[in-house]
Amino acid sequence: MARAGLSAEVLTRAGAELADQVGFEQVTVTELARRFDVKVASLYSHVKSSQDLKVRIALLALAELADRAGDAIAGRAGRDALAAFAEAYRGYAREHPGRYQATRLRLDPETAAAGSAPRHAQLTRAILRGYHLPEPDQTHAVRLLGGAFHGYIELEAAGGFAHTPVDPQESWDWIVDSLDALLRARAAH
Repeated sequence: MARAGLSAEVLTRAGAELADQVGFEQVTVTELARRFDVKVASLYSHVKSSQDLKVRIALLALAELADRAGDAIAGRAGRDALAAFAEAYRGYAREHPGRYQATRLRLDPETAAAGSAPRHAQLTRAILRGYHLPEPDQTHAVRLLGGAFHGYIELEAAGGFAHTPVDPQESWDWIVDSLDALLRARAAH
């Protein structure tokens, strides 16, 4: 029998909070059962497995991040939109490190398509419309921005910039400015 008050949504949100506290890789049904002081078996009426829980957390995080990025770029264009988009991702990663890590989970194509993953590409393409890039340049640019932003965020989270005197924010701004200049140059090309 399912414990009153527990549901897949409650467990997903609790799992997301747990991910932010201990890291996404450490999230398991067993650990969640400890947090709720219930037997592991009682959670299996709500989630199928630890992998199912992780997929649910990833979908939640992707939706939250898409909402944040969409709000950030609304009414903006060009460099302003690019910077707002980038900062939405970086801010989310800082506030929710485990959830951000969850957004990197490889999802099967059907699950990804049914969730918010397509919104991320749409938001990136919305920014790129301001640069008037034709295809396939636009697809290349989506991949470039994703690689640059996610790579920087992951390196920063791992402490990769803590050993130099240059402020990571200065580097972040330099990267955004450089990407803006590159996209403008490619559009004029």
